[in-house]
Amino acid sequence: MEWLSVIPFVVVIIVAIWTKQVIPSLLLAVIVSGYLVDPHWLGGMMTAFSFIYEGLMDENNLKIIVFLYAFSALIGIVKMSGGIKGFVQAATERIDHKRGAFILTWLSSVGTFSAPSFRIVTIGPVMKAMRKKIPMTKQELGFVIETTASPLVVLIPVATAFVGYMTSVIDLSLKQANTSGDSYSLYIQSIPFNFFAFSMLVIGFYLSFFHRNKKPATDVQEDQPDQEDDQWEDCHPAVTKDLPAKPWRLIIPLASVIVLTFFLMYQVGVQNGEEGFQALINPNVLDAMVLGVMLTLIGFVIYLTIMKEPLKKTMDALIVGGNEMMGVILLLATVWGLSKGSEALEFATTISSSFDWVPPGFVAVVIFVVGCALSYFIGSSWGTWGILMPVGVSIATVAGSSLPIVIGAVFASGTFGAFSSPLSDDTNTTAGILNLNAVQYAKFKLKPALIAAGIAAALYFGISFL
Repeated sequence: MEWLSVIPFVVVIIVAIWTKQVIPSLLLAVIVSGYLVDPHWLGGMMTAFSFIYEGLMDENNLKIIVFLYAFSALIGIVKMSGGIKGFVQAATERIDHKRGAFILTWLSSVGTFSAPSFRIVTIGPVMKAMRKKIPMTKQELGFVIETTASPLVVLIPVATAFVGYMTSVIDLSLKQANTSGDSYSLYIQSIPFNFFAFSMLVIGFYLSFFHRNKKPATDVQEDQPDQEDDQWEDCHPAVTKDLPAKPWRLIIPLASVIVLTFFLMYQVGVQNGEEGFQALINPNVLDAMVLGVMLTLIGFVIYLTIMKEPLKKTMDALIVGGNEMMGVILLLATVWGLSKGSEALEFATTISSSFDWVPPGFVAVVIFVVGCALSYFIGSSWGTWGILMPVGVSIATVAGSSLPIVIGAVFASGTFGAFSSPLSDDTNTTAGILNLNAVQYAKFKLKPALIAAGIAAALYFGISFL
């Protein structure tokens, strides 16, 4: 009977791969959990939804929802006010050669690392406008752009849309495994072990600055007139022709979020009795991130109002931007619900009694390989992390494996799918901007992604002997 606790995870993996949809798969798994706890036709459904309610009522989970919505709302206002378009226009007017374009691509990550899609929308139009001056095909350009998207964002521990979610799945996994630890500190410690992300960054850097392609830049696979194909305006709603061009409306809000987050993190740490760098690494980092985004959002709305932007227009953009995160919030609600259901079914106890024979060093490499397959077929890094992290942490706890290494392997496997899957948002956003066929483009990226994954798997296998 104890193996009943594994059924929801089997269900979510099979259904997610079959349907290519993460949220319905997770919701079905929560419902299955409810009926395993209470087989009554009505009681099972009520129990399932009680799991979701319990997850949503958690204080830290509510903070994550507020942060994600507020951050997405801020980006929505930045787009509406012409911040992204202004940055793209200023960049294309000042850069006239390949090296400058790629230097900008990498340096701009300092201010646009908040989310992979934000990176792509900011840099993609610049590279589209520069394409005839860069001796690369559009697929190669897209590849270079995307190496500074998900593989970079997952390694940045503050002021990104990813941090709140990543620490959340670690926290719920620790609770489910009945083990202690600070989720943010474990995330920091896991960063050096995201071997796939580092491998992709190295490959992308090589292609950016040392690759020599014999094919001309006009070597495209799409049947598009060259003139139309090179127009960057209207290649994405964030840079459409009817928007103003105000680059500082991108730079200042993002700088504000970063500076305020670090400042508030330090102040919270000092208030808790910490000093120096240790004050920045504290359990209340989420409070600082929420407050930093909220203060920036309020200040930016006031600024735009002073600059005569209609308040209704600003608020409409705020709501539209925030609502773009509703799919993620639904994903979170189902992940948290599945976690509560797994606790009720004593999933950790089942793992403890069944996987204590697994050699500690091999947990990370197995989790990474399984996670890569899962993330490729569902196309969602966040979905992969939500499904796999509780399993990985539970097995690692029982086997005595290093939690930072296993957590890093889970994050690496999700990053593989976000980068290489034809279903991922990154793939489809880049393909849309550069006028590429998403499936053909994903096939182009798969070979280097598999090379990076192979390197990562070898490193996980190698450190198992240390």
